[in-house]
Amino acid sequence: MIGDEILVGYDGSTDATLALDWALDEAQRGGGRPVRLAYVFEWLTVAGWIGPGVAPGIWPDETARRQVEELVHKAVADAVAQRPGVTVHGEVYDGPPALVLQERSADAGLLVLGSRGHGGFAGLLAGSTAVAVTAHAHCPVVVVRAGQATGAGPVVVGVDGSESSRVALGFAVESAAQRRVPLRVVRVVAPPAGRRRPSDHDEQATVAGERAAVEESLAPWRDTFPNVDVDIEVAPGNPAAALVEASRGAQLVVVGSRGLGGLRGMLLGSVSQQLLQHSSCPVVVARER
Repeated sequence: MIGDEILVGYDGSTDATLALDWALDEAQRGGGRPVRLAYVFEWLTVAGWIGPGVAPGIWPDETARRQVEELVHKAVADAVAQRPGVTVHGEVYDGPPALVLQERSADAGLLVLGSRGHGGFAGLLAGSTAVAVTAHAHCPVVVVRAGQATGAGPVVVGVDGSESSRVALGFAVESAAQRRVPLRVVRVVAPPAGRRRPSDHDEQATVAGERAAVEESLAPWRDTFPNVDVDIEVAPGNPAAALVEASRGAQLVVVGSRGLGGLRGMLLGSVSQQLLQHSSCPVVVARER
């Protein structure tokens, strides 16, 4: 089923290969979900374009395209050999990478990207491409970076009471159940801007109220997945710093595509960028399809 397909942005780079490995593991956990590699590039009109097998300063030709197709074909063959129970396909697309990936995500259940690439994905997280893909994709997006933990540890989710964070919570609970690991729910209460520090009594009351709200959001998921151990952490502080810290020792951290309160502007401000750049594990930007 197309809606179950895992789409992988692939260009042969180290991080793209890690993203593919992550996607193949996820496919196996999901009962053999199909995986599709998408190599996207746009031919630049300036000397110095660099792609697999293409020397700088020349116009790309049929030979260059054939080399790209061979790269994708080999990646697919290697993936099938490593995961014989997973169906893997590969496609080469022309056009702006962010736009093409956004369009293709409409037919996918999950989009997986490496945090750094070459060719069509150069500077993926340094400019507008990553922001556009994570903000406007039609399905959840996973960003994987070299050096991150992908094995042991809990699934972490950042919540703030918004509808978007409820979607993230659902994704995180299901991921924890599928992986058979604990779930850590993090609610960071950012201090009010321009106000004096609240008293200890007020702070404790705020934390207690937020914890009750988190428990209420969790109730239906506890009923659906009673075997998932859940740890709730509610505290005042900096949302970005708290989520980056929580990612240490985790195997996945999940956030919503839009938030309020402590996660306001999740994809437009410093919180998401710090998490994508500094998380110690892969990051999921969850959204409803």
